[in-house]
Amino acid sequence: MRRLTVVQLLPSLHSGGVERSTLEIAAALVAAGHRSVVISAGGRLVPALVEGGSEHITLPIGRKSLAAFAVMRRLRAALAVLRPDIVHARSRLPAWLAWFALRGLPAPRPRFVTTVHGMNSPCLYSGVMLRGERVVCVSDTVRRYVDRHWPEADHGRRVVIPRGIDPRAFPRGFAPDADWRARFAADWPALQGGRLLLMPGRGTRLKGHAEAIELLATLRAAGEDARLWLLGADEPGREAYLAELRALAGRRGVAAALVISAPRSDIREAYAVSDLVLQLSGKPEAFGRTVVEALAIGRPVLGWDHGGVGELLGALYPAGRVPLGDADALAAAARRLLAAPAPMPVTIPHTLAAMQSATLELYDRLVAD
Repeated sequence: MRRLTVVQLLPSLHSGGVERSTLEIAAALVAAGHRSVVISAGGRLVPALVEGGSEHITLPIGRKSLAAFAVMRRLRAALAVLRPDIVHARSRLPAWLAWFALRGLPAPRPRFVTTVHGMNSPCLYSGVMLRGERVVCVSDTVRRYVDRHWPEADHGRRVVIPRGIDPRAFPRGFAPDADWRARFAADWPALQGGRLLLMPGRGTRLKGHAEAIELLATLRAAGEDARLWLLGADEPGREAYLAELRALAGRRGVAAALVISAPRSDIREAYAVSDLVLQLSGKPEAFGRTVVEALAIGRPVLGWDHGGVGELLGALYPAGRVPLGDADALAAAARRLLAAPAPMPVTIPHTLAAMQSATLELYDRLVAD
């Protein structure tokens, strides 16, 4: 197998599913002896990427501005030096910049791959994600969405490669050690002593943080000593949104039972100390990685029955599915799962190794064509 140079493009490397998938494929490329390069505006995950053997080039390829044309020219110059076999775009603006940058390179040009990580609005701007020579969809939900909204695009280019987790990183029955528990209790006294609801997710309105706070209020009004941890919501630039959430918690009388924290690397421990994991995104998730991670550990998951979350819960944990927007059903299901969690799935089929292997095989086949 020849040594490939693969360049992945995304706006930044702060947090989120797109970023995590990028690092996972970068690690697989390095492990297989390939050259892995990521181009983004940078972020807190860059050190981990570089320590893993990949290279990073800083370019603001996710910034929507009049300078985009100049950034495209810089991207083209970088690609001309790198001479990659594969350019893999994971977001719309980086994909547009790559599309035009590649047009200006001499033949043979790099092969162009895109990944549809979410249900983007069906418009010309989003359509660039269907211009890849191979179009990766991260779930059957995404594939159906793409088929419905872009029926004219070449269906033969589309391939479903579900996201996955490393079962070794989320072992069933995992328990944090005493030192971690002591630090956790010292850092977040508001989360101690009751039933802990955990909702991991970025600080965006679409993730359903307000619905989680309303659920917390309903449970506490019914006599349940519930606590809520919004893990990952406290991000730079989200100050106004976080103020809204804290004001809502104050009005509902649950501010003392709520913690909003920044993203953390110890998500496994967070799952393990939780009594119920929430996935309440109002916008359909493309996959719903937190569902798989929490179930792998052995924690019950409660989420809206739509998008990738509904797809995963239907296959792995039907007791956690609730009709979208039905607050009463959500509260009733939360009480049931807190009182007596439904049995966990015996196996988790969505593995990181399967995702990495399928992606690298796609690269190999495309280069060999």
